[in-house]
Amino acid sequence: MALEDAKNEVDTAFTRKSPRGYAFENAFAGATSFLRRTYTKDLTGVDVAVTGVPFDQAVTHRTGTRFGPRAIREASSLQPYDPPQGWGTDPLEDLAVIDYGDLAFDYAKVADFPDRLTDHIRTILDAGAASITLGGDHFITWPILKAYAEKFGPMSVIHFDAHSDLWADDDLTRIDHGTMMYKAVRTGLVDPKRSVQIGIRTFCDDYLGMNVIDARECHEIGVARIVEKVKAIVGDHPVYLTFDIDALDPAFAPGTGTPVWGGLASWQAAAILRDLAGVNLVGGDVVEVSPPYDTTGATAIAGAHVAYEILCLHHWAKTRR
Repeated sequence: MALEDAKNEVDTAFTRKSPRGYAFENAFAGATSFLRRTYTKDLTGVDVAVTGVPFDQAVTHRTGTRFGPRAIREASSLQPYDPPQGWGTDPLEDLAVIDYGDLAFDYAKVADFPDRLTDHIRTILDAGAASITLGGDHFITWPILKAYAEKFGPMSVIHFDAHSDLWADDDLTRIDHGTMMYKAVRTGLVDPKRSVQIGIRTFCDDYLGMNVIDARECHEIGVARIVEKVKAIVGDHPVYLTFDIDALDPAFAPGTGTPVWGGLASWQAAAILRDLAGVNLVGGDVVEVSPPYDTTGATAIAGAHVAYEILCLHHWAKTRR
């Protein structure tokens, strides 16, 4: 770790000369792109584009997830100095990773938002890159999956959450964070038999064929068995991973719009994500970080770590096959 570089490095989100490599500017200073990656709209040669979607139409209880991307980027300033512990790989050296900035949209034309987001992700995928998206409420996953299904066909989804988001809603014009997975399955974007939800601990009367490892089962069977089940379900199919931060117990992530007790501990989520190495992950998101409800920043820190783990999973899938 080149600590001495901090005396010369600052604002590497704008000044760094390569989309690869680590950054050593002071964690408390400088422009806070995700992992100090270069802010750029140039997708030439890019492997992964990290993008923010500061969209917060409605959540069940507490608004504020529009500030999630900003908070996650700031929290990630603690991470870009060394390779991620425990992986044995070096994604920031091996992959060209950029911060693609935020989606631009007219907040007063909510109905236009879904197509605008799909186009945004489609642009990234058409350039040959993968997307890692920082949300934003969980509705954003449905428009993102539209772009992914265009490229890969019906997706396998690994969905960490306290809620299934499978409540019935056949009005495709409704923009609802709690029914996005229902719409994704009903419209054929997601193959439910090859998908799995982890950490669920709220009622749903019809899971539409989705596999579910609820929170109690997670606690009872342990990390190794969870991972074994997930890998058997998704196989080698292209996988999209969506992580609602309320999959974690409120003790570990209080800054979310829909906290539910009895969830995963941060160490459980970290171990599960790490051991999922080998799945054919092609993209992912972390959503529902609501910093106004967590003055400690713990929720944003968790979100930043989840996003980095998604990057590591993609790196593993891209380079270890």
